[in-house]
Amino acid sequence: MQDYKHRPPLSYYRTQLPGVDYAELQGKLIVLEGPDAVGRSTQARRLKPWLEEMGHAVLDTGMARSALAGDGIKEAKEGNTLGPITMTLYYATDFADRLENEVIPALRAGFVVLTDRYIFSIMSRAIARGESATWIERAAGFALVPHAVYYMRAEVKDLITRVVVGRGAFDYWESGQDLRFGRDMFDSFVRYQTRLVRVFDQMAGPYGFETIDATRSADEVFESLKASIGKLVNPAPGAARRNRARRSPAVATPVLPRPRVRT
Repeated sequence: MQDYKHRPPLSYYRTQLPGVDYAELQGKLIVLEGPDAVGRSTQARRLKPWLEEMGHAVLDTGMARSALAGDGIKEAKEGNTLGPITMTLYYATDFADRLENEVIPALRAGFVVLTDRYIFSIMSRAIARGESATWIERAAGFALVPHAVYYMRAEVKDLITRVVVGRGAFDYWESGQDLRFGRDMFDSFVRYQTRLVRVFDQMAGPYGFETIDATRSADEVFESLKASIGKLVNPAPGAARRNRARRSPAVATPVLPRPRVRT
């Protein structure tokens, strides 16, 4: 994979979107990523009111929530008939619609955008299902670079415990049953999620993920996220002044004409 970790926040990875002035985007883009059942949604629900209590306007978003494709994805998944490439393109359409109509306008207005999954989940699912890593990396190149990507990492054995205790059953798609990775739902879940974790691990370096140990309690994970996000959205006064100075154009001192002396 190409190395993107030094790209500035709110620039684009590969392909500039037409009609978007990136200099106008003033908000913060914060991403929670990781495999299924790792606890991203729980943390997103806790982070939103915490950010709002600090005075930030927050847009929370996530996969399959777009007006264009969200309902269609849910309906298509009910039939368990989606092919891997069709599913990838469906989710990419959902992401593009939310990026254009929700994320970019919110960033332009100075919001904190908190998203449960980003383009990386679409990429990891595609790669785990055997699709070309080069193709999906290029297809995802129109995404904005986030200010931070928190990769909530856990081993598959921990994910199994959370599914069994929290839900009581394995999900068809989260188990990779569309491609029959295993003999039954449990075996397929283990093999598919193992692939997902491996792909996320490979993406962590090139995309600059900050890895969060998600095997800890939800409260401990929340405290870790708050500590990091707090520095991001509420920089120290000195740092804020330095950032404003870097963005402000230098103002030249006017040179006044020398007075004429009558002799």
